[in-house]
Amino acid sequence: MSRAFYITTPIYYVNDKPHIGHAYTTIACDVLARFKRLDGFKVRFLTGTDEHGQKVAKAAAEKGMTPQALCDQNSQNFRDLAKTLGASNDDFIRTTEPRHVRACQALWEKLTAAGQITLGKYEGWYAVRDEAFYDEGELVTNAAGEKVAPSGAPVEWMVEENYSFPLSQWQDKLLAFYDANPDFIGPKSRFNEVYSFVKGGLQDLSISRTAFSWGIPVPNDPKHVMYVWIDALTNYITALGYPDDTADFQAFWSGPDSFAMHMVGKDIIRFHCVYWPAFLMAANVPVPKRVFAHGWWTVEGQKMSKSLGNAIDPNAMVAKYGLDQIRYFLLREVPFGNDGDFSEAAIAGRINGELANALGNLAQRFLSFIAKNLGGVLPAPGDFTPDDRALLTACDGLLAQCRDAMERQAFHDMIEAVWGVVRDANIYVDKQAPWSLRKTDPARMNTVLWVLAETVRHIAILIQPFMPTSAAKMLDQLAVAPEARTFAHLTPAHALKGGIGLPTPEGVFPRYGEPKAGKGP
Repeated sequence: MSRAFYITTPIYYVNDKPHIGHAYTTIACDVLARFKRLDGFKVRFLTGTDEHGQKVAKAAAEKGMTPQALCDQNSQNFRDLAKTLGASNDDFIRTTEPRHVRACQALWEKLTAAGQITLGKYEGWYAVRDEAFYDEGELVTNAAGEKVAPSGAPVEWMVEENYSFPLSQWQDKLLAFYDANPDFIGPKSRFNEVYSFVKGGLQDLSISRTAFSWGIPVPNDPKHVMYVWIDALTNYITALGYPDDTADFQAFWSGPDSFAMHMVGKDIIRFHCVYWPAFLMAANVPVPKRVFAHGWWTVEGQKMSKSLGNAIDPNAMVAKYGLDQIRYFLLREVPFGNDGDFSEAAIAGRINGELANALGNLAQRFLSFIAKNLGGVLPAPGDFTPDDRALLTACDGLLAQCRDAMERQAFHDMIEAVWGVVRDANIYVDKQAPWSLRKTDPARMNTVLWVLAETVRHIAILIQPFMPTSAAKMLDQLAVAPEARTFAHLTPAHALKGGIGLPTPEGVFPRYGEPKAGKGP
């Protein structure tokens, strides 16, 4: 198992306002980063902003601003978003930073030295909104009779002197790479999509522009600026010190124990799974281990759009429902990789049914019982019955299931595995009825309460990546020391000790629609 893990969001385009899609990707990456850290990995988590290109220059001109001023303003929105979402990113990169300009120009020079960049005239359909070129066969005609890209973006015929990259020459090498690395693209449906696209034939790629100047200058030919995607994609290695062979670059990108992974939306999979590996192979730079493309969110059944005005502001979303609740819902509601729908009814159902009723009430019931009837002291267990052992065995098996799910980025599978034990524990407490055992068999009551506490300890440790604040509150109420909350502590040797004093319990998951402070589930 690789012990160094590098996870990146796409760098977010500064011409956008942060919305639920940006939040979704950032939260997913944060959950992976936190999971790996708890599992003993050395982790680097990167996010940031993409700040060059024709769209930015045009938007700045319309606002009467310089492109740099617009980028400074809008980049801060995404830096603030990471904080709002509780993201644990180690770095935030901007493509206007000097370190990134240096890395892009170094990669360009490497490609030039390898004979992979030539100067000529390029003609083709270009969508400014997508910052992408399209073949004639990819275009569709809209209701107004205009040619548009598959995304719906209008296209224009562009004729420019450009530098080009011989992408067509990399078709067979890319297919061979996909065959040798079937886990490079996830989920499988996206792998098939990319494989089919490449197998259908690749065209050489224009990688510079002269129609505008807001970009990274091409080395030795500053009237050209780099195509925004060769600029943007390079950010992933800029942050590790490229072009220098730094310790970080070796640890997280090129070393034998490294695992570098990009998380992206499905709309930009071609850039990350076709262009990016081709650029890297051509420059003799290692290719990342995996790219996962997730789906899109609709809102109450409708696609988000400016015309409908239904894009969800993540800040308002967190303020309304709670941060941990949002983190949980987004990764619980649909299998990661599929499209999902954000609705008031769906999130209220998850918050009230699974968080407040199932998990919150489970913990509150036995903790309150201990506080009221045992002076807040956790009892020591006696002999275990088959029912006790069954629940404890289910706890012991959770970590392996969670690791498997997270290796596949199947967040919903991990949550379902944990909630399977939550459901088992609720059945267990109803069957064992410790409130009845208090009068008839106090020794048995002690064992039941200890088994419940140990079960919730396992659950709380494992859900930390998804709901770090709520999980920490649960572990605090079990008097679990901060240093004893890693996955290495999910063993019988680190089980709770009888006789420890527990703090006064408080509800962790309020029901949606009720005050968040001072109320239990």
